[in-house]
Amino acid sequence: MRKVLMTAVNTVALLSIASLAFASDAAPEVLSNIMWACGIGMAIAAAGCGIGQGLGLKAACEGTARNPEAAGKIQTMLILGLAFVESLAIYALVVCLLLLFANPFVS
Repeated sequence: MRKVLMTAVNTVALLSIASLAFASDAAPEVLSNIMWACGIGMAIAAAGCGIGQGLGLKAACEGTARNPEAAGKIQTMLILGLAFVESLAIYALVVCLLLLFANPFVS
């Protein structure tokens, strides 16, 4: 539930901050706002993913400590879960790079 909430918060924050940059044409202020939006959005995404990965690792360590025989299954699920969480940060990076370099909203 926390991961879904963090993903939703990251998405809303990135979109709400970035929308300020699209209010006018390609003035220097707009480009500055886009840079700020990308920086803040990526920081929020990285922080959310870091928290999610930390919680996953904590749960895997606790599960292995309680049931050492299940360590193989827990490790497999941990690696898969960490890959999914890390993909969220990569998606945020792609959005930020699109805003910075492709910039589809500035004419």
